[in-house]
Amino acid sequence: MNIFLIIIGTVVAYLLGSIPTAVWYGQGFFGLDIRQFGSGNAGATNTFRVLGKRAGTIVMLVDVLKGYTAASLSTLLWYGDVITEKEMLTFKIVFGLVAVIGHLYPVFANFKGGKGVATLLGMMLATHPEMAAVCIGIFLLVVIASQYVSLGSILAALAFPVLLLLQIFGQKENPLLIVLGFVIFLLVVVTHQKNISRLLRGEENRTVLIRFRKKS
Repeated sequence: MNIFLIIIGTVVAYLLGSIPTAVWYGQGFFGLDIRQFGSGNAGATNTFRVLGKRAGTIVMLVDVLKGYTAASLSTLLWYGDVITEKEMLTFKIVFGLVAVIGHLYPVFANFKGGKGVATLLGMMLATHPEMAAVCIGIFLLVVIASQYVSLGSILAALAFPVLLLLQIFGQKENPLLIVLGFVIFLLVVVTHQKNISRLLRGEENRTVLIRFRKKS
């Protein structure tokens, strides 16, 4: 195992996560710092609210790609015979989590980033795409029904490890993935403490994904 290349991979994963998509997009196309508007968060949800659906969608997709690309760095190490095939999942998780840390504390934006949900999703897509797709469906259903993105994020994060334990795909899942799932859930809860408080008080901001027209 080449420790130097693994360190390089870890640094690259952090730098990928540190790309402040919402900040750069807001400054480049709208001339504003997204962190000074709305909830003050440098993430896709606040971008949706402040800059609109197109901007929010672009920011979200790039943030997902950051996590996916960082986790996929393990594949390059495997191709280069730096790690074994059995170690790939471990390094997908390590690099993915490092990217999330980069998103939370980006070196390119004075260490003030977003909440990391989209980047976490990218890592989940790289580690277990089928379960990630199920969680995306749960997220969308919750957000459409409740209009609370934070609630959708929390419940989707919880669904990942719980559904792995239930073996909904008919096979025994890797215990490491289940542990990762609960770590992700705890991370989402920690980064959404203010949102949880607002939800309990009935003061959480709403986000409308789909508008249903009333019949005249």
